[in-house]
Amino acid sequence: MPGVTRAAGDNAVYQVSRRSFVFFRNPRPDAVDPETGERYDDVIVFWVASDEDKRVLLADDALPFFTTSHFDGHPSVLVRGCRIGELDVDELAEVVADAWLARASTTAGRKWLAAQGLDDDR
Repeated sequence: MPGVTRAAGDNAVYQVSRRSFVFFRNPRPDAVDPETGERYDDVIVFWVASDEDKRVLLADDALPFFTTSHFDGHPSVLVRGCRIGELDVDELAEVVADAWLARASTTAGRKWLAAQGLDDDR
């Protein structure tokens, strides 16, 4: 996707126009193993376009996405890196593309969608 950069730092942060759309979190107290209390060290954040998109992803029990109270009202979903393999390549590509589209400019999004032969239904 055009304009993607990886911000410098210990954890990967992927941006478009200096706006994050996928990033790897540091372990935090809001995402812990319910049995051990250990903080998850592999949480990945994907931006979503809307609260409705977030609700749809979280409602599908076949998908590994989750959220925490820290992300209430935030347009994103979380997934543990150890569970990313539960998404097939097409599903993962769609989540990444949707995250990019949520943060890219409208013009850049339209151009990219047109180049892919896709409709702009944003």
